Amino acid sequence: MEGDFIKINEWLLPFSWLYGLGVRLRNHLFELGILKSRSFDIPVISVGNITVGGSGKTPHVEYLIRLLKGNCKVAVLSRGYKRKSKGYVLADGETRMKDIGDEPFQMKTKFPDIHVAVDKNRCHGIDMLTNEEATKDTDVILLDDAFQHRYVKPGINILLVDYHRLIIYDKLLPAGRLREPQSGKARADIVIITKCPKDLKPMEYRVIIKAMDLYPYQQLYFTSFDYDSLRPVFGDGERPLDGISGNDNILLLTGIASPKQMVYDLREYSKNITQLAFPDHHQFTKKDIERINTAFAGMPSPKMIITTEKDNARLAGMEGLSDDVRRNLFMLPIRVKFMLGQEEDFNNKILGYVQKNSKNSILAKTKDDHKSANGDNTRHRIRTISFRNN
Repeated sequence: MEGDFIKINEWLLPFSWLYGLGVRLRNHLFELGILKSRSFDIPVISVGNITVGGSGKTPHVEYLIRLLKGNCKVAVLSRGYKRKSKGYVLADGETRMKDIGDEPFQMKTKFPDIHVAVDKNRCHGIDMLTNEEATKDTDVILLDDAFQHRYVKPGINILLVDYHRLIIYDKLLPAGRLREPQSGKARADIVIITKCPKDLKPMEYRVIIKAMDLYPYQQLYFTSFDYDSLRPVFGDGERPLDGISGNDNILLLTGIASPKQMVYDLREYSKNITQLAFPDHHQFTKKDIERINTAFAGMPSPKMIITTEKDNARLAGMEGLSDDVRRNLFMLPIRVKFMLGQEEDFNNKILGYVQKNSKNSILAKTKDDHKSANGDNTRHRIRTISFRNN
């Protein structure tokens, strides 16, 4: 059920109260204009959350990249969590993962034609992207994990909420995992409930819609994860998920915040799953590699290792993996899938915003063509859930 992964450390609640005072003060300073939020004359879309840990940011940013890259030049700007570099870094074909972080590295590898940059100072990063010769062709900037970075005022602010950790049931750090009070969701233009089970019942949708208590100007969407075919970390080719036998023994190797939904989904293909879980953004060591080799060697055949795309970026460059591990190590790519037939409505909202605010003449023409092609079809548009009390 929703919120089933939440654990509250009750004894830490007094510290959460103190933490909340500081966060509320900071937000109030922005609301008073003492701390300034800056707007830009280029479409800026922010994707983030108000919880610590994974809510599916990277797959949703990749969804936006796929949606936009055919019509405009996309740039992704990230903080570059746990990178070894400082300041502004623009990725190219020679950039190492440690210079930009695992998630930006993953996106640059998958989408080499887009611009990917990292900068802790997002305003400075946007200035660099829009003014530097190499990137001044940028038409739209996607801010990765920037919901709390209020110095930038995005044109569309997307808040992701994990179905299994609904913010309405969580508490502030350190007792819970909220970075700020759940009232911060009011800044979002779009709220997406992510990682939903594919068999979610109509009553469950209604319960979540009412519990989220959004304002009329906010739009609520639901997404789940779909999986592409398994791809060898060392080698070429693909292996379809439905090619996994119920007798296969799977070692699920993850360094992400919450692998539980992945475990649940893989059990559709095999019940024999052994987890080897490391912390989010974990940098694998020689000792970790030995642990992986030992765990896999001790499993009965037939067997395989499945890891995530993010972990693949870190594992592919590691030495010491046994030949048996290297032959049987696969990554599982993730794609976002909208539920309730909401995909077209979401796409139209994003494309319409970018087209309306872009200086690119091609995009402007696309906007006019789109308007003409859909001029008589308004009654067929999919409605978006967008209401406060229902």
